[in-house]
Amino acid sequence: MLETLQPWAPWPQSLNPWMKTPSTHTSASTSTSSYSTPTQTPQIRPHSQSYFTSTPSQVTKDPSLALPRILCLHGGGTNSRIFRSQCRALRARLGPYFRLVFADAPFFTTPGPDVVSVYEKWGPFRAWFPPGYGMSGSPHNGPVPICENDSASQIVISSIESSINAAMNEDNSLGATGPWIGILGFSQGAKMAASLLLRQQINPGHGYSRAIDYRFAVLLAGRAPMVSLSLDDDMPYYGLVPATLTLPTIHVHGTKDPGLPLHRELLDYGCDEGSTRLIEWDGEHRVPIRSKDVLAVVDAILGVARETGVLRRC
Repeated sequence: MLETLQPWAPWPQSLNPWMKTPSTHTSASTSTSSYSTPTQTPQIRPHSQSYFTSTPSQVTKDPSLALPRILCLHGGGTNSRIFRSQCRALRARLGPYFRLVFADAPFFTTPGPDVVSVYEKWGPFRAWFPPGYGMSGSPHNGPVPICENDSASQIVISSIESSINAAMNEDNSLGATGPWIGILGFSQGAKMAASLLLRQQINPGHGYSRAIDYRFAVLLAGRAPMVSLSLDDDMPYYGLVPATLTLPTIHVHGTKDPGLPLHRELLDYGCDEGSTRLIEWDGEHRVPIRSKDVLAVVDAILGVARETGVLRRC
């Protein structure tokens, strides 16, 4: 459970405890060695010859760099490293087809109760919203505002956009060139994934420093309601302009998950019936790892990818 947000005044300095702090890099170019100089004179080879018996082979290029990319958004109280580990079975199956890129959320928070038992030392832990924000409202009336204060909402939205753009820029710097074609999120990250897909549906390209064309979203335990990620007049607001997702979505529900009613509300009221696929598996609030469950999710992703033209039909 996220902690209660303290009053934000003056704004935005009070948001700082939850926001990312810029990382610093220390150059190693000025370091000096503490080892003493050897006193023994090294032997000199009488003839010029290579120390290598053969020419070193070139570094093999990562074959995933040109693959279509899926943006992966972790749940609240975890981080990108933890989510990458939680998705290990999915990554193994999707690896031949997609490059999965994991982003860190912008706000610091406490770890989730199910996170500590395995990933206690894998902090810092992060969330996509400050505590208590973007969580209330009925899914029957479209996306909800992040909060009632437009200035506060805009800072949160800008922070989310900066985090996602940072992950994309970092992957580009590694040499990746594939198009961004989908989003995969778990729990709070699934709520964010659905909200990002809705924003693209209504206002393509908004919020990114590059051309983005998400074709689908994979929502693992994603709960209603979605949130409004724009203050523009063309973005629907809670209670004013009901909106549903018509872009394809894959919903993955654990039948033992305590949040299942809210997950079903996102499916039933947040998405157009003809654009969804539902996968239910015998599990609680976590990412599927058993082969049978993972294969069902992967088959659905590959099917939607082929239908939307991301992958060629076999």
